[in-house]
Amino acid sequence: MDRLAAMQTFVRVAEAGSFTAVADQLNVARSAITRQIAALEAHLGVKLIARSTRRLSLTSAGATYLEQCREILDRIDQAEGDLAGELQTLRGAIRATVPLSFGLLHLTPLILDFSQAHPDIHIDVDFNDRRVNLIEEGMDLALRITENLPDTTVARRVTTCRFAVVASPAYLQAHGEPQHPDELALHACLAYSLASRSSWPFLVDGQPYPVEIGGPFTANNATVLLEAAQRGMGIAYQPTFVVADAIRQGSLVPILTKFQTPILDMFAVFPGTRFVPPRVRAFVDFLAARLGPEPYWDRGLSLG
Repeated sequence: MDRLAAMQTFVRVAEAGSFTAVADQLNVARSAITRQIAALEAHLGVKLIARSTRRLSLTSAGATYLEQCREILDRIDQAEGDLAGELQTLRGAIRATVPLSFGLLHLTPLILDFSQAHPDIHIDVDFNDRRVNLIEEGMDLALRITENLPDTTVARRVTTCRFAVVASPAYLQAHGEPQHPDELALHACLAYSLASRSSWPFLVDGQPYPVEIGGPFTANNATVLLEAAQRGMGIAYQPTFVVADAIRQGSLVPILTKFQTPILDMFAVFPGTRFVPPRVRAFVDFLAARLGPEPYWDRGLSLG
């Protein structure tokens, strides 16, 4: 039995809570994973995982062994990372999940530039607005836009994300321009369906001021909402990385500019508390350097 491989598999199963999920990640049969864990348990002489028809759970011995395995594997990763740094060669695979619209509009050329600069790295990118479980799906990182992260999350800030409330000149001519967020209740609002709430956040006198909205059209993709707004179908609340060009071209007009919208951060989020491999660190460093604290799409952008 390869004890190191068995330890790696045990950590994967413990973090994913599923033999099947790990088998899918490694592209092997589920039976191969169960046999490897069984062999590890036989070698140690203890039960590590309590199995039932519905779920897996760690025994007390398994929980203790999990922390020891993580420490050992982290040290191995660190040692290999230091060696890779000395050799100045980055290789291996990076699996990343990124927001669909942002990825297509802004991230694609950066990923391709990084890939061309590091041909020994295989990059697998999932363009998806779904909140992916990094451990279960075997991802190395996710780019996420959020106001804050749990203290236990391992993450690196990449750039900022501003928002603008916009409408087409034709819509404003036909329906008038709202002067206060409360007036959005009288307008057709184009909603992002993956948002966890049916309201748009503003700041009034420095205090959070959520406004309930409704309208004729909802979509789970910002690019679709952009086109709907440009067609005059309603008012959109969108990140500037989506609407900046439309504002500059005049097909969309910023409105309610006297009222602040929250500025969020874009983070690279890593799975668990594991050591971040040098190739993944280098990729995130590259993105952060190219995007910067004031991303290029916001430079010189007038929001009213």
